[in-house]
Amino acid sequence: MEATIQHPLAYARRLKGGMSQSELAAGIKEAARRRDRRAGTTKQQVSVWERSGARAPDRWYQLLIADCFGVDPALVDVLGWPYWLPGCEAPIPLGTGETVAALREAQRRAMLDRRSILGLAPAVLAALAQQWATLDPALAASATAGQVVDPQFVSWLETSVSELTGMATAERQHTAQLLDSYYDTVVGLLENARYSEPTGVRLHVLASSLAQTIGWHKFDHEHHAAADHYWNAALHAAHQAGDTDRGAGVLSDLAYQRIWLGHAAPAIEVLDYALARTQDPTARSLLELRKARAHAMIGEARACRRSLDAAEHALNTASATPPSWCSWMSPADVGVDSGRCLIDLNEPGPAHHQITQGVSLLPTARDKTRAVFLSYEAESLLHQGEVDHGAATALHSLLLAQRIGASRCVRQISALAPEFRRYQGVEGVDQFIAAIDSATAA
Repeated sequence: MEATIQHPLAYARRLKGGMSQSELAAGIKEAARRRDRRAGTTKQQVSVWERSGARAPDRWYQLLIADCFGVDPALVDVLGWPYWLPGCEAPIPLGTGETVAALREAQRRAMLDRRSILGLAPAVLAALAQQWATLDPALAASATAGQVVDPQFVSWLETSVSELTGMATAERQHTAQLLDSYYDTVVGLLENARYSEPTGVRLHVLASSLAQTIGWHKFDHEHHAAADHYWNAALHAAHQAGDTDRGAGVLSDLAYQRIWLGHAAPAIEVLDYALARTQDPTARSLLELRKARAHAMIGEARACRRSLDAAEHALNTASATPPSWCSWMSPADVGVDSGRCLIDLNEPGPAHHQITQGVSLLPTARDKTRAVFLSYEAESLLHQGEVDHGAATALHSLLLAQRIGASRCVRQISALAPEFRRYQGVEGVDQFIAAIDSATAA
């Protein structure tokens, strides 16, 4: 697994010509002197700010840091720390007719290869979701020129991409370069070719599907900023195509990422906007399930149970074929995520029953989901005092996550290690700890 995730302040220094911590400290002192004040900043203080989970510098120091980077001081209050720093720029807003620009921007961002614990600023994400929920897709502008696109070629692209994205999880990790090539081809057609209106809709849906899938690849490898920009591009393309259910799915992915990163409140707001336009029952079930998870994280038991009930009811009433992006949604997901919610609500006994039942229903093709679900099961077993069984389950989860190449899942499982270390000597625990130590040192 890769080394410690880089803090946005360190990334901002890199963008500023590789500015060192000492140089930033000196710049802060100089910015204070220009205001006839003093700032006793040192290299060590900058280092503290760049540690994961560290306390943010106060507003005065943030204004001085903004001065060093040439950032509008108004953004300090609007976006908050550290979202106003260079490298955390807001995406292109919806409704501007800049779909292709958003698709290309996602590619450019990914080339920076930035591993960040941050995604979009909560205020920016909420604004993006609100735009999607209120803008009329018919207003999306389009302009095409160049060679005419053959609809049969679009059909071939659709079939090929569907086969790639439909692969079992273990094989899907090897498709990243192919997906990038298809993405570049589709965006190139949107950028330079001529096509009929129906073909244009198909191309935009295809671009959205590719961007959404690539966003998940980035998310699985903890490239959160790149994932955000691909999902923003997917939202643009879905909006231009008038595919509201797909747009809701993209917003749901953005919300899920927030939940994964521990930011429940922004996720709830985004999911509320997504639900405002979602029609398909399976899609609504997924959105309600993720909303339940967010409510559980912040201890809102009643709201959590309302969303769980809504998720189960919507899935039970689904009769038509669901959208491709949520075709995998099943009772197994409802069961396991219900159990995860119960863990967060300090009800480990019922949680374990829900999780084990859900895991047993999960198809083998969904190994990434299985790795996540098994980590939930391991946690519920640990809370019930079944340490040896929990350690064996956690090890199974870890080995599965390593096999499919999802570093975020490995990191999730490694978060269980401190609790298991308290039981070293219990059967299976030492083996799990050794495997975790090896994985995190790699």
